[in-house]
Amino acid sequence: ETRLAQRRHRDRAGGVLAHAAVRPVRDGHDGGAKRCHPSTIGAEIGSRRRYGGSFRGRRSVFREPGYRVGMARSTARRRVVRVRIDADGEGVHAVSRREDVLAAEEPLEIRIDGSSWAVTMRTPGDDFDLVAGFLVGEGVLTAPEQLRSLRYCAGRDAEGAQTYNVIDAHLGAGAVPPSDAAARHSTTTSACGICGTESIEAVAKTARLPLEAAEPLVDAAVVAQLPDTLREAQQVFDATGGVHAAGLFAPDGTAVCVREDVGRHNAVDKVIGWALREGRLPLAQHVLQVSGRASFELVQKARLAGIPMLAAVGAPSTLAAQLAHDTGLTLVGFSRNGSFAIHAHPERVAGI
Repeated sequence: ETRLAQRRHRDRAGGVLAHAAVRPVRDGHDGGAKRCHPSTIGAEIGSRRRYGGSFRGRRSVFREPGYRVGMARSTARRRVVRVRIDADGEGVHAVSRREDVLAAEEPLEIRIDGSSWAVTMRTPGDDFDLVAGFLVGEGVLTAPEQLRSLRYCAGRDAEGAQTYNVIDAHLGAGAVPPSDAAARHSTTTSACGICGTESIEAVAKTARLPLEAAEPLVDAAVVAQLPDTLREAQQVFDATGGVHAAGLFAPDGTAVCVREDVGRHNAVDKVIGWALREGRLPLAQHVLQVSGRASFELVQKARLAGIPMLAAVGAPSTLAAQLAHDTGLTLVGFSRNGSFAIHAHPERVAGI
């Protein structure tokens, strides 16, 4: 029966990889049950078909129950009025009405061992990776065995359909449960990762994963190519123009994992969470490329995941540069149009 349920779910999902379910999944939701969906950490079921918003690599893509192939929940269509101004800038040239594709943004409540911990605004998809990466960034997890399970819990919209907007993470041995003082008491928006924490000091976690010594890791020419490689993998951005991306790259520039989200910190969490669940932490010998600016929190997330190098299309902040310098992480900013600036530890960039 379990295999039949898995096969039916895989067929409904269009052949993409799905997480194991202990009971049949009907119409993409839990069929009315109030229990959570169990997740099998590390289980691979189904085909290796590429899913929109996922990396373009050889590895399978873990899927959560309830998500369908393509960008069904990552995007939404809305009617818009398009206005075009005359070339002289003084009058309206044309007005048209059409459908436009927007990036989806929905709340996700994160629970730890049954207790509500945080609410973040995110683009649905790769939610288990998002939660796992979020917990790495909070200093809770460093290894997959510290995460016993991830479960979708009951949550329904006005029409009674499962929303898949509540996930409960059950911690295992070796995890560091967060203290109540560090709890996030307000909604984390897609624009800000550390808003809502009670103090900035509470976010300055002690890294438990090692960072390799600063020595040549990646050639300068490869660093310059990473933004274009990341951009080519952004399917949701192609459709909407409204999401950030984060990509994990090997020293030769090969994309290992790419994720998209309306929040740049969410995209990074999804990449790091994928790596945790794959048993790849610490991420030595990898480069993290992001599509936006390099904030303090993104540097912190990279350091806590053991990533030795963070490259950003935009500018870093002063706190980001200082944190990178103090923790031994290589920080690259303004990486676009064939040039970049190294703000901390240039030793890892070869050929300069």
